[in-house]
Amino acid sequence: MHKQFISECIGAYNPQMQKIDFSLQGDYVELNQLLKLCGLCDSGGAGKLMVSSGKVRVDGVKELRKTCKIRAGQQVSVGELSIRVMDS
Repeated sequence: MHKQFISECIGAYNPQMQKIDFSLQGDYVELNQLLKLCGLCDSGGAGKLMVSSGKVRVDGVKELRKTCKIRAGQQVSVGELSIRVMDS
C-alpha cells in the first residue's frame, strides 16, 4: 500500500452509535487496509481474513474482494459497526 493512500480514522469509536468516520487522504484505500486503519484488526492480513469470512459489506452488499478499492462516499459495515468514508 502506498503512503499516499493511507488515511486515518477521525474520532473515537462510540459504542452507542457504532459508527466510525474515516477521512480519506487520496483516491482510495484498500478494504483490508481500511479495516486495519480503523482498528478492527491488527494487520492487513487479518483484514483479508475478515473479508474472506463474508462478514464485511460495502454499501450493503457482501464484499469478498480483499483489496477492493474503497472511495469517498462509500460505507463499510462489519456486524453492527459502520465505517463512513469521507473526503479529507
